Amino acid sequence: MPSKEVISQLAPTGTLRAGINMSNFLLVTGKTPSGDPDGVSPDLAREIAKRLGVPVKLVPFPSPDKLVDAAGSNAWDIGLVGAEPQRELKMGFTAAYAEIEATYMVRKDSPLKSCAEADREGVSIITRGGSAYGLWLERNIKNAKLVLTETGEQAKERFAGENIDAFAGLRNGLMKDVEKNPGMRILSGQFSSVQQAVGTLKENEAAVAYLREVVEDAKASGLIARFIEKHKANGLTVAPAG
Repeated sequence: MPSKEVISQLAPTGTLRAGINMSNFLLVTGKTPSGDPDGVSPDLAREIAKRLGVPVKLVPFPSPDKLVDAAGSNAWDIGLVGAEPQRELKMGFTAAYAEIEATYMVRKDSPLKSCAEADREGVSIITRGGSAYGLWLERNIKNAKLVLTETGEQAKERFAGENIDAFAGLRNGLMKDVEKNPGMRILSGQFSSVQQAVGTLKENEAAVAYLREVVEDAKASGLIARFIEKHKANGLTVAPAG
């Protein structure tokens, strides 16, 4: 059972307000009859509220960076988002509950064969800034030129219309793009695995510890796997024990 301190930190209004990243099609796959977001991420938020014994309010955000930017503004009590070092400046995170492969899409005639070859002089990579994989690229790309856009659609438009070598994104989304455009292909391997986690304000130490226990139990009990199966979130895998 959660302590009174945990409940006061996670539901100070009496309701657990859960920030939901609406831009990830593997985590949010649709809407409930009432119009709330539905999917693996909303289901996990509902489970946390159930264990706390409080109602849940899902607070949608158009992108993960907007969700993280709202930390401390009293907009949410927990945020379900990729855990990245830049975000840990504001939020305390659980271990990942699920992982998603991130890779590159290139034109069929590209000399690049694998993700490991992309970070070299003369190669340009484009992606949406503020995404978990975009943040990873910002930290790790040393030689290639990294181009960041405000939205994923802007990145796709520029990749299609400009002489840019690689488009970075989640594997499942890129697979759909390749199906629509046979002139593209996906590089072998992955450059990172996006770690989807649950976060709250960094100063809520008791709440962070409690959320970590909940996430580990949800993975070990098969609950996360059942959420993934229920929503047919192919491409999402249960993360290893934290």
